[in-house]
Formats: sequence, C-alpha cells, structure tokens
Amino acid sequence: MTLTDEELDRYARHIVLREVGGAGQLKLKAGKILVIGAGGIGSAVLPALAAAGVGLLRMADDDVVSLSNLQRQTLFTTADIGQPKVAVAAQRLTALNPHVTLDLHPTRVTAANLPALIDGMDVVIDGSDNFATRLAVSDAATAAQVPLVSAAISQFQGQIGTFRGWLPDAPCYRCFVGDAHDPEECDTCAEQGVLGAMVTMVGGFAAMEAMRVLIGFGDSPMGRLHILDGLAPGWRTIRLPKDPGCSACGS
Repeated sequence: MTLTDEELDRYARHIVLREVGGAGQLKLKAGKILVIGAGGIGSAVLPALAAAGVGLLRMADDDVVSLSNLQRQTLFTTADIGQPKVAVAAQRLTALNPHVTLDLHPTRVTAANLPALIDGMDVVIDGSDNFATRLAVSDAATAAQVPLVSAAISQFQGQIGTFRGWLPDAPCYRCFVGDAHDPEECDTCAEQGVLGAMVTMVGGFAAMEAMRVLIGFGDSPMGRLHILDGLAPGWRTIRLPKDPGCSACGS
C-alpha cells in the first residue's frame, strides 16, 4: 500500500508530524473503524476520521434526522430532516474525502448483530445513547479483542475511554459501569439536555483516541477515563481498575 501524490498533498500536515509521518498515514489508510451511532458524537467523529484518511468507516445507526438533532448533530442540515442518518452522513463524508470507503448499516445495534459488525474492524467507537447498547458493544468488542473507544456526553459533562478488557490488567467498559444499571431508570439526553459545543469536543477527542490506536502515538490510554467538565471548565483523568468479578472480562 502506498500514498498517491494527491494523498501526500492532502495529508501533508499529518505526514510532517514526527509521531505520524508517512508510516502513520499508511496505518490510517489501512485502518477499519466501526462507528456506532451517527448522532451527536458520530457527527464529530465521522468527519474527523474521514478527513484524516481512515481507509474504511463502517457506520451503524437506524435513526432518521429530526429537527431537534440539528442543535448538536452538525453533519446534518434542515433539508435532511426525515432522511436516514447514515445515508446523509455518507454523502457528506464522500464529498469531504472520496478516498474513504464507507460501509453503511442503517440498523439498530443489538447483541445479535454486533459480532458481524465488529468482524474485521481495528477499532470500535461507541457513541450510542443508552447503557443497554453500550454494555452490549463492550461485551462484543471484548470478546472479539477489538479496542473500544467509548464516548458519552450529558448536559455539560463528557467522558472518553479506550478499553481493552481482554488484556490481563485492562478494564472493559462493564468494569467501569457494572451490571446494575437499569435502562428504564437512566435519564436520556432529551430529558437532561446537552450543550451542543460539548458534543463536538468529546467527539473530536474520541476520533483522536481511535487514531492513537491505529498509529500508536503518545502514551497508552489503557485504563484511563478522560472527563470533560464544561462548567468548570477543565479536563481530568482518572484510573479505572479491572474488576476481577466482571461478567465480561473478569477471572
């Protein structure tokens, strides 16, 4: 695999980075990423990864664009209301970078279809909006031994973590939240609200973490959870231990 003259020009600002270079850009070109959710997080993640030159982006989302999405889901416009999100996203991403291959799955993610969606992927990014899906994604990624970048946001707070639960000392997402969450008792974005600009910040961070997995630059994110407080404002990082009793990755 090589980079064409057009690609060398397109990705020049990556290639001059010592931590990326031509070798790193080739890793992005060879990379395959599954993005779960084309909503708020996905609207920031997908253009960032497409612009960066990730070779294949697989998108899974069964929703259509609604008026209330437009405050934070910047991939879409008023004219897109009522259209499938993955189809509209594909049009935008192709216009942004025609070198990226797009694999569209306008379907609801479930424990049953996740193994097929994850198969062959190098990274999974989860931007879904409920704990049931997040736990199913975590379990499937752990079982497939594919790194999971989990990104979530509510009101003025965002959380981003990279999980490799199959490794002996690394937690999975279930180690973090446990088994006790009742989806019926968890507030939704519609009920709690979310500041639109926060979504862009958290999604951009998640895209960077996925690129870190593919290229290998900087420090290892294993076992760390990054928390953005938009009211303070500020970032902080906490260590997450592996739960030896975890039903997905424990001993």
